[in-house]
Amino acid sequence: MSLLVEARQAVGELFIMGFHGLELEEQTSNFISQAGIGGVILFSPNYESPAQVAELINQIQEFRIGNPLWVSVDHEGGRIQRFKKGFTKIPEAAAISAYDSPKLAFEIADIMAKELKAVGINVNYAPVVDINTNSKNPIIGNRAFGNNEEQVSKMTSAIVRGHLVNQVQPCIKHFPGHGDTSVDSHLALPKVDTPLETLKNREFVPFVKAFKSRCSMVMTAHVLCTQIDSERPATLSSRVLQEVLRNELRYSKLIISDDLEMKAITDHYGAEIAPVMALQAGCDLLIYKTEARARQGYEAVMKALESGELAPEMILESAQRSRALKKESLFPYDPVIVTEVTQKVGTQVHQAVIQKLIESQKN
Repeated sequence: MSLLVEARQAVGELFIMGFHGLELEEQTSNFISQAGIGGVILFSPNYESPAQVAELINQIQEFRIGNPLWVSVDHEGGRIQRFKKGFTKIPEAAAISAYDSPKLAFEIADIMAKELKAVGINVNYAPVVDINTNSKNPIIGNRAFGNNEEQVSKMTSAIVRGHLVNQVQPCIKHFPGHGDTSVDSHLALPKVDTPLETLKNREFVPFVKAFKSRCSMVMTAHVLCTQIDSERPATLSSRVLQEVLRNELRYSKLIISDDLEMKAITDHYGAEIAPVMALQAGCDLLIYKTEARARQGYEAVMKALESGELAPEMILESAQRSRALKKESLFPYDPVIVTEVTQKVGTQVHQAVIQKLIESQKN
């Protein structure tokens, strides 16, 4: 088999896509299986109850080709928790950090991961390891564990470990740091003028700590870090992802783009060029909130591969990183036993731990 043919078959592995509804429609399941899509991301409209989402995830995994799919969600706690009713309500990062106890942070992450694992989720886009250094930041704020690298690093390590002991992959975010911005990247392209030396001594520290705690996934920021690359946001910048993240920080695992449908990307780069630029920059997996845009991105990558704009080796290397982590972390794979879900999610024991945290902060 030629490299080009092999790469064509591997393109789908690089996509993590959202889709509409509480059940998998036929067109969606066909695309997942025919394109060999690597994973899905679930949002609030995909969720009704723990049992329902468990059934949905079992259904999704029926259409896997070979390895299980990455089934992912944003489950940070606070205002960013897609699964609410039925799940234990997790406090925001700032509230967890205020207790200043890595042991408690680990216990909370253990609860989060146990409940996610119980319904079939194997990737959580958490924790946020951005340092909240800008009081006017509209998007990070209390999603951060603090305003200094020591506190954020301490909490990050505990949260990462709490996920990994339950076979849920934590994906730390947003590299190289989204804490010192005053613009929401969902709405526009933020710019950070922080000197590289400051970034190394402050923003990068929690990321490195997480890598040492065996975190194997990191999400990029749609942020223009002018002192590293004055032209391209981090998600599309080889200087940020290759020179800094890969070479300087020696990170060798999966790099995942933030949602490529956010305005920081779509307002500046076309739907066909953005996914190609992200892969060329060093992203391994590309997130799309909707199936329609994921299909568009998939076709754009296939076209770039056929034209020679994307090297087959680049596609295969990223696909191999994803597949290797799947083999390491997702086997043996068993469907969720739906009738057991309610015994594992939103339990009194879990809620008691959270209640203890809330009451201690009132005192």
